[in-house]
Amino acid sequence: MSLLMTMINLVLLLSIFILFVQVFPEEAALRPNVVNVGAIFSFDTINGKVAKVAMKAAEDDINSDPSILGGRKLFVALHDSNYSSFLSFIGALQFMETDTVAIIGPQSSVMAHVLSHLANELHVPLLSFTALDPGLSPLQYPFFVQTAPNDEFQMIAIAEMVSYFGWAEVIAVFSDDNQNRNGIIMLDDQLAERRCRISYKATLPPDPMAKRSDVLRELAKIQMMESRVIVLNTFSKTGLLVFEVAKSLGMMEKGYVWIASTWLSTVLDSTSPLKPETANSIRGALTLRPHTADSKRKRDFISRWNQLSNGSIGLNPYGLFAYDTVWMIARAVKLLFDQGGNISFSNDERLISLTGMDLNLSALSIFDGGKQLLKNVIETKMTGLTGPVRFNQDRFLINPSYDIINTVETGYRQVGYWSNHSGLSIVPPETLYGKKPNRSSSNQHLDSVVWPGGETIKPRGWVFPNNGRELRIVVPNRVSYRDFVSVVNGTNKVQGYCIDVFLAAIKLMPYAVPYRFIPYGNGHENPSYYELVSKIAAGVFDGAVGDIAIVTDRTRIVDFTQPYIESGLVVVAPVKKISSNPWSFSRPFTPSMWAVTAAFFLIVGSVVWVLEHRINDEFRGSPRQQIVTILTFSFSTMFFSHRENTVSTLGRLVLIIWLFVVLIINSSYTASLTSILTVQQLSSPIKGIDTLISSSERIGFQIGSFAERYLTEELGIPKSRLVQLGSPEDYARALEKRQVAAVVDERSYVDLFLSDRCEFSIRGQEFSKRAWGFAFPRDSPLAIDMSTAILALSENGELQKIHDKWLSRSACSSEKSEDEAEQLDLQSFWGLFLICGIACVLALFVYSLLMFRQYRQHCPEELDSTSHNNSFSAHLRTCLSFIDGKVEKSKSSSKRKRDSMHSDV
Repeated sequence: MSLLMTMINLVLLLSIFILFVQVFPEEAALRPNVVNVGAIFSFDTINGKVAKVAMKAAEDDINSDPSILGGRKLFVALHDSNYSSFLSFIGALQFMETDTVAIIGPQSSVMAHVLSHLANELHVPLLSFTALDPGLSPLQYPFFVQTAPNDEFQMIAIAEMVSYFGWAEVIAVFSDDNQNRNGIIMLDDQLAERRCRISYKATLPPDPMAKRSDVLRELAKIQMMESRVIVLNTFSKTGLLVFEVAKSLGMMEKGYVWIASTWLSTVLDSTSPLKPETANSIRGALTLRPHTADSKRKRDFISRWNQLSNGSIGLNPYGLFAYDTVWMIARAVKLLFDQGGNISFSNDERLISLTGMDLNLSALSIFDGGKQLLKNVIETKMTGLTGPVRFNQDRFLINPSYDIINTVETGYRQVGYWSNHSGLSIVPPETLYGKKPNRSSSNQHLDSVVWPGGETIKPRGWVFPNNGRELRIVVPNRVSYRDFVSVVNGTNKVQGYCIDVFLAAIKLMPYAVPYRFIPYGNGHENPSYYELVSKIAAGVFDGAVGDIAIVTDRTRIVDFTQPYIESGLVVVAPVKKISSNPWSFSRPFTPSMWAVTAAFFLIVGSVVWVLEHRINDEFRGSPRQQIVTILTFSFSTMFFSHRENTVSTLGRLVLIIWLFVVLIINSSYTASLTSILTVQQLSSPIKGIDTLISSSERIGFQIGSFAERYLTEELGIPKSRLVQLGSPEDYARALEKRQVAAVVDERSYVDLFLSDRCEFSIRGQEFSKRAWGFAFPRDSPLAIDMSTAILALSENGELQKIHDKWLSRSACSSEKSEDEAEQLDLQSFWGLFLICGIACVLALFVYSLLMFRQYRQHCPEELDSTSHNNSFSAHLRTCLSFIDGKVEKSKSSSKRKRDSMHSDV
């Protein structure tokens, strides 16, 4: 019965279909039974072989489910370009002539640039998972869609790996085609953002045309260079040839670093087992593999792979992208039908006008639904074998990521991941997508790597160039202060403090450093250090050793090591010894300080007298006695020996504050006087750099020093005031003859100058903190290693020993050349005097208010008794008499309290 019903249904469906075709012949033609899709690949390549199997598997899976295309069949037509751009172009034309709705491919970016123009005109989408050139912009090529991560992200991953391991320079080896060349350009930009760079670009003929001689020539050049980090961006045939030649040249040994792009991971995944010589030649390299999230669908497909491929080739991620690409087209076509669209083609009027030519260009037609199909592809949201498939607004696949693989003796091992979301990590990227992005260096991690030669310690990444040339280390040929650096007359030998520090640091380097010293200067005057440093930046010299100050202008063009000696600018001026005299006791204070102090003694004495006069018998008496009381009370507080007692609260408050001020003044005076009488004092009108700036005196400086530029540019001192001096003898002569008021120079030079010239002294403090270091070209790794060595010298005491050997002097100690003890001036104590003054004013104000209140209470009685004489003079005499009057209230009150206490007892 069921069989009969099935037969009836089939007959009905067939009848309906025949009727539809007869009534609507055009609509039936627009919905063909077969959806044609083309694929252009070189099927002899690894990715071509894998893609062929994967695309056919996708075709079978789609056709096995009638719900996908509504009973229509998807047909993927394969065209083998056989490494030929011409054959790729012919294949594309053939597909365009056969009503193809989309083309998968081409395999190379070179042809993608060409065919995209054709696709733009005929509205046929191109989808490629291998032509991943960053230069294929969707703005220029709107009908070209990359269905695998763009190579831009691969280059970002490599740049972050280089930065993570701390290498500053890399060498790029690449095939000279669009994809690999543009990839290296992108890598250069990404490295620059991380203060790294490509030091050399080795170009090879496009894959697979490179010959062994081409590779040998480039690798021989690289062997002679400094960098040992090599990035190889090419395809499998050229890449394996490069590793083979590198192995024969000894470039897969200890010290080298090789980072290969994704081509190497496809070889590892799809070619198993590798030939022993191939496995041996790539051992220790790092490579990237497009990361695809683990899923049941992916595991099921992997389990089917051997059956699908008949064991001819292993599956790699590009096979998964190929499978998903076919599904993307099928879903986009289904959506096109669901949206009421159809598959139809129309003639291009521009091509019809060319029918007189032998070429059958009129067969090329425009896909009417091409724009809608392209829109459906870009808006794809599905979960494929590679994981979630979705494009962002820039038409890149979301969340691009890579596995980082290390080739080892037994095959390969995964050492981490890179994703555009979280950078380098040791956990799968999909586990981090739900967290906030954190690309800080402390959050970047990779597992340990086995490097070429079997090393597990990270290679330094550079060596000294193997071209027989020693490092050219320039040293200033000084004519003064030769203890720091000097050239031995008649020889090429250099010596001095700076040279010994450099030699000691070289011995601590973890590798041999070939070098030779080159004197710089005419030997008659000190050279210009700015010119010397500029020649390092220009590449004339490889480094500089000497008394080179680390200043801002120089750090912009060269890199300095860790400082090995501090040396700021100081002022040197003539001084004279101050001998003792009978009036030395007055030197601690300036005249203004003495005057204000004396005035406050009198002021405080007077205020206390006012506050105590009415109630304290000790502050009463004849006018003469009261004046004497004020004077004796005031000055006796200096020694805390005043005999008079204070009774009033206000008087006691003022006295307590004043005694605190006196205590501070006494202590300061005692300390200053002790210093004056026990330490040798030197006097000079120059107190420091501020004195020189405010004056118009001439200032000396050392030829070649940065002091000249600092004085003019930073401090604004006119050049007309500056005098060049070439030697310590010139310093002394100019200072003694008053040709200059002072000399400004670095502390290290000045200490040597003053070691046997006690008639001069440093005035004031260092006003510019500077230090000396060795200079090297920008981003030179030698600067970092030398800094480490200098720190080690400082920690083990060797740096101090070298200093004592060359710079220690005993003839004139620096302590005896220090500034004279400064006199204590009013500015140091005005806060104390202000507090005391405010206390006196407030006490008098409160006392006045109290007197006014008491006087008003006393005033009516006085007015009644003196009503006959109420003139102003009378009132004034009455008021003064009231203020001067003696108050017995406090004493009688105290007496009554005492009597009351006795009676209670």
